[in-house]
Amino acid sequence: MTTWTDQNADRPISLTAPSGIDRAAHHRLDEAWLAAAWSHPTTRCFVVSGGQVLIDETADGRTEIVMTPSFEAPLTEAHRYFLGNDEEGVSYFALQKDSLPGRMDQSARPAGLREAGLLLSARDVGLMVHAVGLENWQRTHRFCSRCGERTVIAAAGHIRRCPACGAEHYPRTDPAVIMAVTDEDDRLLLGRQVHWPEGRFSTLAGFVEPGEAIEQSVRREVLEEVGITVGQVEYVASQPWPFPSSLMLGFLARATSTEIEVDGDEIHEARWFSRDELRAAFESGEVLPPYGISIAARLIELWYGKPLPMRSAA
Repeated sequence: MTTWTDQNADRPISLTAPSGIDRAAHHRLDEAWLAAAWSHPTTRCFVVSGGQVLIDETADGRTEIVMTPSFEAPLTEAHRYFLGNDEEGVSYFALQKDSLPGRMDQSARPAGLREAGLLLSARDVGLMVHAVGLENWQRTHRFCSRCGERTVIAAAGHIRRCPACGAEHYPRTDPAVIMAVTDEDDRLLLGRQVHWPEGRFSTLAGFVEPGEAIEQSVRREVLEEVGITVGQVEYVASQPWPFPSSLMLGFLARATSTEIEVDGDEIHEARWFSRDELRAAFESGEVLPPYGISIAARLIELWYGKPLPMRSAA
């Protein structure tokens, strides 16, 4: 599918670049194939724990996930997740553990997606997003929602089955809308959530409700959070956001009113910015840009016309 950003931007949204990994879902139920893939000498695996993996710098200055051959992998019972194959036929697995393994050379370090997503190659980012999403779902959905029985892992980490009632449970993804709202003077609306530090502003966002179209969700969220009515809504692109399990659906939206009335529950402050006003606010430190990994940063850039100042994920 071609998105708005494919035609109007010179760099992809973080976490969305083609990874070169074929998820090969047709192999997930083939236990014989999975066993052969796991024992193959070219297979690579890495540990995921609490949304983090180990990363390290290579001699030529690149940053990579620390991977090992499967025969060197730490032991795990059932928490071994098949992530797919690359173009050369190498299979990749993630191992869910309670903690990351130590490194004798002390050069590797743990990192979450907010940091690693800006450093890793498209291949490694794709593998990490997949692994982190599965890990979170596995940790939080251990019991059957129908009968309460403890479920068991199947399909190489992509299904949990209930041995009591036979129900199958699949990884959860929650759709959420995120929107760059502009008015008839081409000003941009940014808001600050109640729990954010002073100066941190970003685009508005919210979850899609049951039975709601995504365009309706954009209009409802903006109206609820800041009292602004929205007319035209244009889809831009999506971004997986496993913090813990969202899919962000990005939009450009045109406001039909301008008087701001924040709800006080989610949004503490909201402001309209011209490009000159936002540039001055960035330069003075009055406004902190969103994290570079987020689709919010790219939505703002599409309006702003150039890359935003970089902001550390630390």
